[in-house]
Amino acid sequence: MAASVEQVWAWLGEVPDPEIPVISLTDLGIIRDVAYDGGTLVVTVTPTYSGCPATSLINLEIEAKLREKGIEDLRLERRLSPPWTTDWINPEAREALKSFGIAPPVDGTGADGVLAGRVARMTGSNLVIACPRCGSTHTEKISQFGSTPCKASYRCKDCLDPFDYFKCI
Repeated sequence: MAASVEQVWAWLGEVPDPEIPVISLTDLGIIRDVAYDGGTLVVTVTPTYSGCPATSLINLEIEAKLREKGIEDLRLERRLSPPWTTDWINPEAREALKSFGIAPPVDGTGADGVLAGRVARMTGSNLVIACPRCGSTHTEKISQFGSTPCKASYRCKDCLDPFDYFKCI
């Protein structure tokens, strides 16, 4: 008997993001769909961006988890449209990022189709980034590029700790 779609979603919720292991692929919102096409389980994945270096590893981890659970007939599909946005990160994952020392994306800065919002999101202008350690908003961007391509480096001017900010895409 085939596993239910709900069971597959639960299993995928156990697969950590390879770059941020405190959140799962489902928390991150990159698993777009789980469905059966005849007897084939189809898992649709939207990478955080088309050049994400972790995409191949993510696909391997999805396949390994599902094969471990007995899924034999499996197909992974990549969906680029609509593009992934940080708005797809669930609230629990945002808290997990913060606890891990990564400032989560500022609410409402995900892709919204409004040019002014995209410019602010890409340049970081007018964004107030709170320190994930002390909560201070007295922070500064050190570099647009952090420990991974999807993060920027910041520093708290109060506690003086450096931290990553999960950039809004």
